[in-house]
Amino acid sequence: MNPFSERALQLALMNVEGGGHPFGAVLVCDGEIIAEGVNELHLHPDVSAHAELVAIKKAQQARGAIDLSDCTMYASGEPCAMCLTAMCFSNLKKVIYSQSVEDASRVGLTLSEEVYQDLQKPKGQREIKMIHEPIENKELDAMKAYGSKKG
Repeated sequence: MNPFSERALQLALMNVEGGGHPFGAVLVCDGEIIAEGVNELHLHPDVSAHAELVAIKKAQQARGAIDLSDCTMYASGEPCAMCLTAMCFSNLKKVIYSQSVEDASRVGLTLSEEVYQDLQKPKGQREIKMIHEPIENKELDAMKAYGSKKG
């Protein structure tokens, strides 16, 4: 097994020993660890405190940039949809994980699998109702304002 995968699993085990969930993440660039994280939901009420997001935030803050396209994420568990989305927005190109969403579900951590299943449904059939309310006051069109500043 890759030493970075082993480190992610060690972090996950240490987190379980500390009362947390079994998730650890290691962000690697040019063969060096640039950030690590564990699931911190047991430490403070922050739904975004997943191992991968903790590592991403640390790396982006240290670099002063969002782009992580030159990095690889090693995760103890298959990333949830939120973490995967953050990886996409960070331009990560590769994620290596050791335990699947199905493995997590077998020990009672079912939310990731449920969210992935929900996202496969058409918008109108998903658990969270998404309601489009078009802009009436064109002075509030932030997308247009952004586009005109960029162009």
